[in-house]
Amino acid sequence: MQLIGQTNIDFLGRRNIFIGLSLVLLLAGAASAVIHGGLKFGIDFKGGTLVYVKFLDEPEPERIRAVLQGKGLSVATLQPFQDSADSHELKIDLDLAGEVVETSGKSQVIETLREIYPIADGKLDFNNASSDALGQRLMASQALRDAGHSSQELASAAEALVAWRDQAPRSGLVRDPSEFDAVPDVPQSVLAAVKQETELGAFHIGGVEVVGPKIGAELQWQAIKATLFALAGMLVYIAFRFEWIYGVAAVIAVFHDVFITIGFFSLFGREIELTVVAALLTLVGYSMNDTIVIFDRVRENRNSIRRSSLTELLNLSINQTLSRTVLTSGLTLVAVVCLFVFGGEVLRSFSFALVVGVLVGTYSSIFIASPVLLWGQGLLTARAPGARAGRRA
Repeated sequence: MQLIGQTNIDFLGRRNIFIGLSLVLLLAGAASAVIHGGLKFGIDFKGGTLVYVKFLDEPEPERIRAVLQGKGLSVATLQPFQDSADSHELKIDLDLAGEVVETSGKSQVIETLREIYPIADGKLDFNNASSDALGQRLMASQALRDAGHSSQELASAAEALVAWRDQAPRSGLVRDPSEFDAVPDVPQSVLAAVKQETELGAFHIGGVEVVGPKIGAELQWQAIKATLFALAGMLVYIAFRFEWIYGVAAVIAVFHDVFITIGFFSLFGREIELTVVAALLTLVGYSMNDTIVIFDRVRENRNSIRRSSLTELLNLSINQTLSRTVLTSGLTLVAVVCLFVFGGEVLRSFSFALVVGVLVGTYSSIFIASPVLLWGQGLLTARAPGARAGRRA
């Protein structure tokens, strides 16, 4: 498919403009990171306790933050976590790694939020009750004991009720006591006791993740090693397939892509998580592939057009592959933009990295890798023995 006809654009003649643009983007990202006290790492890398809370109604993040901090809980971040407009979820990142285990972190958040969303004295919060806690409350019911229900039967009923609560569309939150009438395989007498002994809380702790600071530091180092080994492997491959200077140019362009993408994360205040590392490695491969396509065409043209300079060969090769580059990158960009818009909050950082990476990677293959190759080849030519002899003469 020919999206763009044959072009004759002098890309290398404008290389200083685009190198300047890249420097501006790199400096903007670095300045943003300095201003914000460094990059914003997710729990995977910095350690901490991450709590997902779902509310019946729209929560008040600043009020919740104030109450949590008033209880001595250090809140690193507190932000909406929404897969839909009416999900009413918050992601609370607490600096509690190494100080609490998962269960105590969860209980501290529940106790703190209870001040904002209280329940009646003596009642059990059904929306946050475990199957064991619910089973114990049912076993303590005099009415159920008089009805002849065994402890095993009540424990099984509690497990069924909690499993029903956590299924969609409730997803942890039962909004009205009348919903209990639809619970299958649970005796009506047990359902009546649940309505009497419990209250429907205004929030539900959907999940808790705990990562220690040591594990976070190890993950950071592993992520750096994975990226560097990928770049080293590609450098060796390109040096073997072309010349080593081609590999150096391609790797410099990929470093450019990774640093600018990370800079955009700082500029937009987004967290760098493990999924972002996966996206960056994907970006490394994608950008390198684009660059290899151009360099491969340069090699072909160099063998068939021997009297042209490297600048002319690079311009010709970029123009010849431009239609393919635009078509491939355009379709890829459509896919990752759809992933960013419709993929939900879980994939938001991953897809954001891909959106930025596809744009920057395509740009660098044309405007960064080729000028770097031209510059590097010029240095090699200037240092060649023949060139030094000519200068002496």
